[in-house]
Amino acid sequence: MNPLRPARWLLGVIAVTVTAQTPAPNPAPSTDELFKLGQQLFDQLATPEVKAQFDFPSKEQWDDFAARLQRALENNSLEELAAYEPEARAALTALRALPGYEDDADWLEQRIDEIEGAKQSVIPPQPPAPGVKPPPAVGPVLPHYDLWLARVRSRPTPARAADLIPRLRAAFVAEGVPPELAWLAEAESSLNPAARSPAGAKGLFQFMPDTAHSMGLGTFMPDDRTNPEKAAHAAARYLKSLHGRFGSWPLALAAYNAGEGRVSRAMAAGRFTDFAGVASSLPAETRMYVPKVLALVAARTGVTPDKIANPRRT
Repeated sequence: MNPLRPARWLLGVIAVTVTAQTPAPNPAPSTDELFKLGQQLFDQLATPEVKAQFDFPSKEQWDDFAARLQRALENNSLEELAAYEPEARAALTALRALPGYEDDADWLEQRIDEIEGAKQSVIPPQPPAPGVKPPPAVGPVLPHYDLWLARVRSRPTPARAADLIPRLRAAFVAEGVPPELAWLAEAESSLNPAARSPAGAKGLFQFMPDTAHSMGLGTFMPDDRTNPEKAAHAAARYLKSLHGRFGSWPLALAAYNAGEGRVSRAMAAGRFTDFAGVASSLPAETRMYVPKVLALVAARTGVTPDKIANPRRT
């Protein structure tokens, strides 16, 4: 066993739990503060069995993990993202076992799905059997779409879908956005209205505070991001705005995930006009996220990417 793996396992848990426990209105804690909080969490929450098996990591190991994790999130290396699967899975197991951390776990579960997709995407494809022709492409080329369609087409529908999806679809229709895109919430949050990320995103559609405010949502007592109808209206308006700027749903989804500025700069640098062209210049998570969302839409509704309508003008 890699001697650093126990430290990485614990740091994966701390990276999620510590940040989630930091009140949103306060300034972001420093690395030293996070480390001290992590020690406190370990002392308070770790069972005797965990303490017997794992040592709390050193400050140097913490700094190394934090730096690597940040690079993996920002870089466009699918291989680097894929390498985080063991640590992320261990963190998810721990979060599922800790009372009160279901909302963090639901967020992490979707990120692990994307990490697994990245791992699968870097495996060289098997050549087709002799005499077997590959199926024709449907609509514009969408990198990794077939991989994701195979991953999600037989995936059980989340239990919350029966209650939530009709309400989310109604909000999207009211905003002039194709209702099929309401399934974006599954990719973002596992359809958990209270899901939260270490970076500060929250709700079904994982709005960061600044984006939430720009879409008219409050984030403090009450936090509108956890209100399904309000969040859905805001997500639909934001998607409509992004489609108006970038001209396609794949690019709009890329901007939703990576940020408008990052997508615009990548398109300008390479003179790209579509997602297929710009994908390799975007973060690894975004390269998995866009085909995943569109594959989920196809699996849940039967509407393929090329058949999703443009927004309705209002």
